[in-house]
Amino acid sequence: MINDIIGYFQKNGSDYLALLWGHISISLISLLIAMAIAIPLGIMVYRSKIASVIAERGFGLLRIVPSLALLIILIPIMGTGVLPSVTALTILAIPPILINTIQAFRNLPPALLEAADGMGMSKTQSFFRVKLPLAFPLMFAGIRTAAIEIIASATLASYIGAGGLGDLIFTGLSLMRTSLLIIGGGSVAILSLLTGLILDLIYKRITRYQRA
Repeated sequence: MINDIIGYFQKNGSDYLALLWGHISISLISLLIAMAIAIPLGIMVYRSKIASVIAERGFGLLRIVPSLALLIILIPIMGTGVLPSVTALTILAIPPILINTIQAFRNLPPALLEAADGMGMSKTQSFFRVKLPLAFPLMFAGIRTAAIEIIASATLASYIGAGGLGDLIFTGLSLMRTSLLIIGGGSVAILSLLTGLILDLIYKRITRYQRA
């Protein structure tokens, strides 16, 4: 088994790197699009209880849809390839980011907001200097959750021709080659762990003022 794994990397090193980069790029694009949609939407609706409940429950329903089912639904509309894969992954990533953003801004400490108003801060100053820093930890937790979910779900993107590490897994299944399953599944697991570690480092870097 070990010899088969070593042999694969010796013969297909460049192909593996291409699959790895494809997996990373699809995941990163999907996460960035989800953030661009979910964060502004969460900030827009958090003040309205009705709007926030509709947004949370509406997008929350998407979390119960299996990733593969969502991909299959999009095939008749968008065909196969990267576009439907990114669309499906974006849809799956929006709920945790949106819900955490709404909850983060909804549960800001009233005393600190009143203090900001008492200091004469404008709405813009209050948002960037008070609200956003206070909401950031919970928002970032949603982003971290979405990133891990995207990386895991992106393995299914190869099912509709989008490439990525899922190619190794599906090839291993079809050819009954355990070595490919280990390489593909292990790579996804390691990538998920590294992503979590990197995001934790980013979080600590951004919030270092809290520990000063």
